[in-house]
Amino acid sequence: MTANPDLEEQARKLFSGPVEFLKSAPDLKFLPDDGQAPEIAFAGRSNVGKSSLLNALTNRKALARTSNTPGRTQELNFFDVANPARLRLVDMPGYGFAEAPKDIVKRWRRLVNDYLRGRAALKRVLVLIDSRHGLKDVDREVMEMLDDAAVSYHLVLTKADKLKPSALGRVYEEVAAEAARHPAAHPAIFTTSSETGSGIAALRTAILEAATL
Repeated sequence: MTANPDLEEQARKLFSGPVEFLKSAPDLKFLPDDGQAPEIAFAGRSNVGKSSLLNALTNRKALARTSNTPGRTQELNFFDVANPARLRLVDMPGYGFAEAPKDIVKRWRRLVNDYLRGRAALKRVLVLIDSRHGLKDVDREVMEMLDDAAVSYHLVLTKADKLKPSALGRVYEEVAAEAARHPAAHPAIFTTSSETGSGIAALRTAILEAATL
């Protein structure tokens, strides 16, 4: 992706300002009114580092809770960026949670499916992939679901600091090759580390860009 210093600075200022929790939605009837602000949703396997990435993007320590317990996020959690909101971040329930009861997993999956397919304000989904493990079948299922719903998404490699550059490069190439076969996958793939801050500025810029399309 071509660097845009002006847009990057706008994104830095935006995410340095007010970011506030709006509400949790355990069911579609609890969603905020559609169209109030453009929405960017975060999806990923349990423990992929989704909460840590949200905290890093917003320069907070505890905007989104982090936990070693799979499936802690059981609802759609909405966060307003700026006041009034210029965009809204949506923390979606982690998928691939082996420890959760099947009926809860089914309910979460239905909630996510219905949100993705019917939300006019949704501008982009960020599908987080643990760089140590690469794409898993459950990630591919979500990518196919987004393809079918015609919802544009970025793939975001997390925990990049845990790999040597050569190994990270191989994972990136493998992910990029597979993403090229998915019609709704955006060609720009991001490599990030919530620990070191690597890739965070570029991802902020992409979020702002997607929200203003």
